[in-house]
Amino acid sequence: MLAMPNFNDVFTMGTDACASGIGVVLLQKGQPIAFFSKELATMHQHLSIYEKEFLAVIMAVERWRPYLQRQEFITITDHKSLSCLGDQYLQSELQKKAMTRLMGLQFKIVYKKGLDNLVADALSRVGHAMAIPAVSEILPLWIQEVINSYVTDSEAQQLSQQLAITSPDNSGYYLNKGVIRQGSKIWVGHNSALRTKLIAAFHDSALGGHSGVQGTYQRVKRMFVWEGLKQDVDSFVKQCGVCQQAKHERSKPAGLLQPLHLLELGRIGQWIS
Repeated sequence: MLAMPNFNDVFTMGTDACASGIGVVLLQKGQPIAFFSKELATMHQHLSIYEKEFLAVIMAVERWRPYLQRQEFITITDHKSLSCLGDQYLQSELQKKAMTRLMGLQFKIVYKKGLDNLVADALSRVGHAMAIPAVSEILPLWIQEVINSYVTDSEAQQLSQQLAITSPDNSGYYLNKGVIRQGSKIWVGHNSALRTKLIAAFHDSALGGHSGVQGTYQRVKRMFVWEGLKQDVDSFVKQCGVCQQAKHERSKPAGLLQPLHLLELGRIGQWIS
């Protein structure tokens, strides 16, 4: 959450879907409170535009239900037919299942052109439209640092010498302009400072958005590879001060504490409840 919500004000959701992803933003008085984007699973990428837009609404509701169930909220979409949802005959199984998720909620769906729903539109395209700029910006900055880290890394030195003779090796490693690679990924040696710096770049940046372990791990492993990568990401995210302060608790309430039964001491060696 970017800001504390005011439950006296109306919540507004901006939703959008593209060919491979969905994006939503939660607002109050035009100010963003939270963002959410997600790449669509393969089974959902074959849905119609209408169904994808509907799915974006459902995913947003499921994510922010605790904030939306208190009063009527507004959903903004750039898909005009979705604004008439209440008057439509539900034909597909997805529609029927999705509508059960909306039961008990008071909401209004408002149509706006895509140009007036830019935030959600941009979020829905993060997965592919922003991937190329991210690669082109980050790689030139880090390649030289990776090469420099090999100098003090005995394993990297040995591997570089072997690859200079036989490349690629049996594990798929090869040498390219001084950089050890495995497939399209850059191999990082045992330089803990550099590893931390790389994880921070993918976690703390605007694109990273202080996402969780899995999201950060997926972004790092698209470009880099090293032994213990998942464990390093897990440790970094769990120690992130911003995440510890800002991320809300998503587990269900533990419930009320139950008092212990009162005991009375009758005579020596005997308890009476």
